[in-house]
Parts: sequence; structure tokens; C-alpha cells
Amino acid sequence: MNKKIKNVKINYTMYGNDKKDTIVLLHGWGQNIEMMKPLGDPFVKDYNILIVDLPGHGESEEPDYAWLFRDFVECVHELLEELNIKNPIMMGHSFGGKISLLYAATYDVKKLVVFGSPFRKEIKKPSLKTKVLKGMKKVPVINKLEGFAKKHMGSTDYRNASPIMREVLVNHVNYDITEFVKKIKAPTLIVWGTNDQAVDIEDAYRLEELISGSGVVVYEGATHYAYLERLGQTINVLRSFLESR
Repeated sequence: MNKKIKNVKINYTMYGNDKKDTIVLLHGWGQNIEMMKPLGDPFVKDYNILIVDLPGHGESEEPDYAWLFRDFVECVHELLEELNIKNPIMMGHSFGGKISLLYAATYDVKKLVVFGSPFRKEIKKPSLKTKVLKGMKKVPVINKLEGFAKKHMGSTDYRNASPIMREVLVNHVNYDITEFVKKIKAPTLIVWGTNDQAVDIEDAYRLEELISGSGVVVYEGATHYAYLERLGQTINVLRSFLESR
């Protein structure tokens, strides 16, 4: 399915129980819908599931100019309005987690879950993109997505990205949302791996300090893809969090 949002064709999939709350799943940089389906599929009976190909990823079009980070947030919001989805449960990994954080700081959300999500200006070397790519190669559970990962991740590397998406990536990496994060009021779950080389584990604890009513779940020895490496545990943790009042 797709809709034209901000003059960009946005590809998405929506399935599950449309009479229940909607879980919105946003993937990381260089990924697509398939990387988030393992989180959506277990909840189809009890929730409406919406997974989005973010602009410039998967089957969604690139914007025709280099969007600022907030443009991605507004794109998601406009899509949800088009689909008549209000007060969603936002879940995002990495780039998608950062979008989810800013979304929750700006609009009403029922709950928020982020996985290895950057939120302050990237100052480390190598780059965030390089570290994400290297980390992904070490995740055994991604083997079943190997065909997609090799093709899609390779094609979206900074060297091979279009000039527009290169600029978008730079905008993302340099955009600090610390002050916005402080405004989040929704119950928030922060999931991180201790061996995350893309976004340091210290950022998880910093997020917990900044967001009132948040909590951290740490996976010892897991990487930037902790949510997939410990998928069974992640589903159990999410179910407990979603069912809690």
C-alpha cells in the first residue's frame, strides 16, 4: 500500500486487529519494512500494526530535496492522519527510533519504545553509518534476511547513496534532539545492547534521565541489533510493557 505524503510516495503495510490500538514501527537507516516485521507479527491479534518504509528507503520514494530531520517526523504524522490513526504506540530502531522520539515530543502517543536510538549529535569516529553496517554483519538472526541485507544495505551506503540521501544522512547525524526529548510524557521503554558500537550504551541511560517515566532494558553482549538478536526476549518485554498500565 502507498500514499502520497509531502509529494513523496510512501510505502507501508498495515495488518492485524484494526479495532485495537495501532503500533507504528519505524526502521533504521538503510533498512525497510522487513526489518521490523519480526516485532509486528507477534502482536497481530491484539493490535493494529503499521510498518512504514521511510522516504528514500525500501519502496518509498526519495524526497526531491534533502529533508531536514523534522520533515521525516511530519511525514509520519501526515501519514497517520491520512490513515485516521490517533495516539499511536510508537516503536523505532536507530534512525526510526530518533524519529519516534521527536514524534513523541511533539504529538500525543500512548506509549513509546526505542531500540538503540541516537538523539544527540554524532561526534565519534568512524561514522554512525559505518558502525551500523559493521554491526549488522555480526548478527546471526539476520541470516534469514541476508539477501535483503546485502543488497539493500550495500546500495544505501553513504558512498552509493544519492546526493540527496547523503545530505539527509548528514542532517540526521548532526541534529541534536536532546531538548525535545525532555518534553516526552508517554511511558517509554528503552532497549539497548551493551556492545552497541553505533550508539553507545551510555546514551540509553542518558535517555532514561531525560524522559520522565522511562525505563531501560539492557541486553548484555548484544549489538546495535539487540532487538533481533534477542527477539524472543524482546517480544516478552514488549508484551509486558504494552499490557502494563
